[in-house]
Amino acid sequence: MATKETPVDKVLKFIKSNKIKFVDLKFMDFPGQWQHFTVPTTEIDKDSFKDGFGFDGSSIRGWKSINESDMLIIPDPATMFLDPFIELPTISLTCNVHEPATKERYTRCPRSISQKAAEYLKSTGIADTVYFGPEAEFFIFDDVRFDSQPNTSYYFVDSVEGRWNSGREENPNLGYKPRYKEGYFPVPPTDSLNDLRNEMVLNLMNSGINVEAQHHEVASGGQCEIDLRFAPLVVAADQLLMFKYIVKNTAKQHDKSVTYMPKPIQGDNGSGMHVHMSLWKKGKPLFAGAGYAGLSELALYFIGGILKHAASLLAFSNPTTNSYKRLVPGFEAPVNLAYSQRNRSAAVRIPMYSANPKSKRVEFRCPDPSANPYLAFSAMMMAGLDGITNRIDPGEPLDKDIYDLPPEELKNVPSTPGSLEEALKALADDHEYLLKGDVFTEDVIETWINYKIEKEIKPMALQPHPFEFGLYYDV
Repeated sequence: MATKETPVDKVLKFIKSNKIKFVDLKFMDFPGQWQHFTVPTTEIDKDSFKDGFGFDGSSIRGWKSINESDMLIIPDPATMFLDPFIELPTISLTCNVHEPATKERYTRCPRSISQKAAEYLKSTGIADTVYFGPEAEFFIFDDVRFDSQPNTSYYFVDSVEGRWNSGREENPNLGYKPRYKEGYFPVPPTDSLNDLRNEMVLNLMNSGINVEAQHHEVASGGQCEIDLRFAPLVVAADQLLMFKYIVKNTAKQHDKSVTYMPKPIQGDNGSGMHVHMSLWKKGKPLFAGAGYAGLSELALYFIGGILKHAASLLAFSNPTTNSYKRLVPGFEAPVNLAYSQRNRSAAVRIPMYSANPKSKRVEFRCPDPSANPYLAFSAMMMAGLDGITNRIDPGEPLDKDIYDLPPEELKNVPSTPGSLEEALKALADDHEYLLKGDVFTEDVIETWINYKIEKEIKPMALQPHPFEFGLYYDV
């Protein structure tokens, strides 16, 4: 009887049969940036997937101090893809971070947190799989410049599609530039980025990621979206990082720059990351039922948990000071914490595209693509499970256009935090649901809050803003 080929065997076989020269080892830092280093394939064997590779953890944001810097990364063979952007034949492997002395998972490793979340779900008996389908929007720019010095601070972004360039001499300016808030979604030539998005899609598919659709988005200035097929929690987070990497590098090959910054353009729509979620058990969907919008009671309780913990969730799902420049009324951003079928102005929406029970899901519309997906997805699942465990009633749905509600009705609808500082305060006050199953730890919560305050909020508060000069220079 033939021995079954393991994932490690497949990696080693692929290296040999495709004459791979290098292995790129990628891992996630604490705030949410992919990091990497590369080893020649002569350094890879079966033991590499048990013993790992050492590196200096003190140089990674939010991790070790200099006196305890040694760390290990252990590659996951199931994450292999052929890197399309490195000149010499190179495969990529996503890694977990471990303590070198004990080989235990490092508690601040975001991927390890998501793995613990998936394990905790199974331990509850409620479900065995949670699926995530993120829709990460992004801008494609032709020119990006920014600086911050003691005597100056500015940014400049530009796009040939930008409506602000309708009067610019371009020798010739052909005039096909999407109007503000009207980029969803005209055909070419107004949409000048279709071919580039198609190339991005092919690179994603060739790397093993299933893509459902691509299109221009609402904002002028090159806002786009590529939708990925749903996947289990850890895989979905892995693929979102691959997605960012592939999209950015494909654009760079065309001398263009991609950003997932939520609000890079003033006065037009920002980039969100609507996240579709569903629970399954033994191959059967658990969110379909006879309740509102075809939902099960369990799904409604899941929504109840999301809405109850939304303020603290946003500390992970909307983790930048810039995130809250998107979460303002008037730009299709879900600033009000309500749920509804079809209604895109609600924080939680129930898509109604299909009556198939397998398609039944809930969509959390607050998150944005600056999030660390391992942490954000894990926190969303934990909030939903808390809703199920404690049978949290989400209240009545809101099927009206929230933006057109009269003030007397709107005052009864809770709203999202107005700043990252507010979201972090909510996380400090409301995080017990994240500690279940040791998924998150007090150390992770405390380190996240302190890092954001010390590295982002306080420096921003001390920096004079260019707009302030127009307001106050002549006082």
